[in-house]
Amino acid sequence: MSQEIVEAVRDIEREKGIESGTLVAALEDALLAAYKKMPGAARHAIVEIDELGDFRVFAVELPADIEGRLIEEARERKLEELEALEVETGERSHTLISDDDLDVDWSDVPEHLIKREDVTPANFGRIAAQTAKQVILQRIREAERAMMYDEYVDRVTEVVTGIVQQAGDRNNVLVDLGKVEALLPRSEQVDGERYEQGSRIKAVITEVRSGTKGPQVILSRRDPELIKTLFELEVPEIADGLVEIRGVAREPGYRSKIAVESHAQGVDPVGACVGPRGSRVRMVVSELRGEKIDIIPWNPEPARFVAKALSPARVREVFVDDETKEATVIVPDDQLALAIGKEGLNARLAARLTGWKVDIQSDTEFAQAEAAAAYGGGNEGEEFTGRCSAVLSNGKRCPNEALPGSRYCGLPAHQALALQDGNGAESADVPPVADDAVAADDLAEEVEDDGATELAAVEPDAVPQLADAEQVPVGIPVEETSAPGGTEEHPPAA
Repeated sequence: MSQEIVEAVRDIEREKGIESGTLVAALEDALLAAYKKMPGAARHAIVEIDELGDFRVFAVELPADIEGRLIEEARERKLEELEALEVETGERSHTLISDDDLDVDWSDVPEHLIKREDVTPANFGRIAAQTAKQVILQRIREAERAMMYDEYVDRVTEVVTGIVQQAGDRNNVLVDLGKVEALLPRSEQVDGERYEQGSRIKAVITEVRSGTKGPQVILSRRDPELIKTLFELEVPEIADGLVEIRGVAREPGYRSKIAVESHAQGVDPVGACVGPRGSRVRMVVSELRGEKIDIIPWNPEPARFVAKALSPARVREVFVDDETKEATVIVPDDQLALAIGKEGLNARLAARLTGWKVDIQSDTEFAQAEAAAAYGGGNEGEEFTGRCSAVLSNGKRCPNEALPGSRYCGLPAHQALALQDGNGAESADVPPVADDAVAADDLAEEVEDDGATELAAVEPDAVPQLADAEQVPVGIPVEETSAPGGTEEHPPAA
């Protein structure tokens, strides 16, 4: 072998970016494989190539016990490789393992136990040259695959641009990244997006797998990192560090919210992301195929941050609980549907962006709850839950809801209890109400006695006789109800 061949191999290493010495070692292995195909070749041999291109083949003789142990170790390594290949391909292999084909590693054997003999053939011929060519090409492919894997495994979470190569199968879209073909699986695609062959798309590298055919790169169009990178490309203030994206909440294909903060005085973070006449955010929306984006100014105060996160809805008040990280948001009645969003989308994104559990109430709901809680406190320490405070004869509480501004429901017997409380009587002294009078599905019962209809609700002496309508306390509605059969009902006389 001439020195020109060795120089050519090293030039290929530099051109392909392969580590120096890789192809020279491959050339040595090719010559060794060609030597073992010759008749009378030694069982163990090595090939060494010097700087001038001259090579030597040395037959290696090992002690019997050491040789047996090394062959057993080489057999185990070969079995592990075959098992790993079966797991990767999902197919069973039926490969016969010969001891002569095993790569025995005797590098750890002491030199004084190894006997070497120069058995360099006079001429290898055409077979040696052909074998060397095949081995070198294979090593070049393996080295390129390893280099591509090392390159892309360090680029996980990075946004790359590729060209769609195959989009006919919706389950898997192939994207050409230049050196390698990436895979955009169905689970990482955005609902409603169409990927036409030859079109350019941006996606996030989420995973890199090592396979027999080279590295397999997995892409995603649903990752929130995609929005961050797109804004970095479009907004110079973000790329320079003047504006920072503090959080992203995304429902791919529908809506996204980002929280931005300014680190420079006089720089508006929201205006910088929107751009002149919305040009910057419009480019991001166009890349995301029309996905709506809300840009929220980040605020260290949770109440203000939650209020801004519910944009575009207007918020009147926010009450926060630092221990449970729950926020109660009060919005005008006409803003309730906008604050919640379609199928709760706006509220869900706001909770995900802020990290707080958000409870949205309208002004009317909140006012009614506050009024009921303020009036229904009852005795000191008594908790008001919004249910009627009347106690049935079986000891259970009335299941009906209390009227606004009252601690009792709208049943006449229970309103009589409300009147008695208003006249100064203690509710604890009132006898229990009969079960049949307040059942949720049967509000009244007819009790016939000499043709007259009476309420089996309270004892006659427990309800005072109303002299006129002026005795009714202000703010407690009392409605007249008719008993079955059209007979008008009145509280029994004292």
